[in-house]
Amino acid sequence: MQKYKCTISYDGTNFSGFQIQPEKRTIQGEIEEAFQTIHKGEHVRIYSSGRTDTGVHAMGQTFHFKSSLMIPCQNWKQALNALLPDDIHVQNVITVDDSFHARFSAVEKEYRYYILNRKDVDIFKRNYVYQYPYALNLSYIREACFHLQGTHDFTTFSSAKATVKGSRIRTLSKVWCHRHRDILEFIFKGNGFLYHMVRIMVGALIDVGRGKIHPADIPYLIKAKDRRLLGQTAPPQGLYLWRVIY
Repeated sequence: MQKYKCTISYDGTNFSGFQIQPEKRTIQGEIEEAFQTIHKGEHVRIYSSGRTDTGVHAMGQTFHFKSSLMIPCQNWKQALNALLPDDIHVQNVITVDDSFHARFSAVEKEYRYYILNRKDVDIFKRNYVYQYPYALNLSYIREACFHLQGTHDFTTFSSAKATVKGSRIRTLSKVWCHRHRDILEFIFKGNGFLYHMVRIMVGALIDVGRGKIHPADIPYLIKAKDRRLLGQTAPPQGLYLWRVIY
């Protein structure tokens, strides 16, 4: 049996997230169905770097799998892309050591979030950015980004529905925001993320940009460990799993 690492991109618009679910269309479900076809009915399980929610996209999601078929990596890519739907694309397949694990071997992940910040709606981007029509103060947002960097307990920035047990301490090596004309690009890079953590941070940074939260309040909010102190979670369509670093 050979182990492989696969990097994929996908448009999450018409999926109920990555993880396989009964009677629902998922990325994992589509990929495992393609593998089953290649293996003539034999089920092949894939193990991802992590899950993405309904409507969330990926530029560089990764997973690993094992196969008894001796197929060159380039042929794996071609075979999978021939069977997968148009909203999933295999970028590359490489062989890895048996000790490799797509989730546990990851050192960092990078997420990006996009906001179309103008009054007029762009109907062609409605599934790929969060369209926010109100003015945002970029200087305040960047000051708040600085306070989110580092090692903290991010309970305040985790969904109340999160089922994670154990520590909620994570280290963010980069939190930043750029403006490209009417697009705001948020970059979050860290060693781990809690359930809805990026989208909750974006929601908080929007409130900072609107003047509802002062940038200097971010350390207090982190220490409070109380999700109720923050507003709404930003919607999923602006979020992209950008890359996984090993």
